[in-house]
Amino acid sequence: MALRPTHEIHARRYGRNLGLGLVLAGLIVVVFGLTVVKVTRGDYQMQDTTTTTEEQG
Repeated sequence: MALRPTHEIHARRYGRNLGLGLVLAGLIVVVFGLTVVKVTRGDYQMQDTTTTTEEQG
């Protein structure tokens, strides 16, 4: 028994899934890149939430 050739709908679905995967991967790369740039520039600063007795009054 021979294998059936790929149906036309499967080829279209594969192309659509591939396109969506590339878009999602691109979005991940952009978000990761922005995060790396923000952290290396020093824009990201942790707020100091500790208080001392002098500051409390």
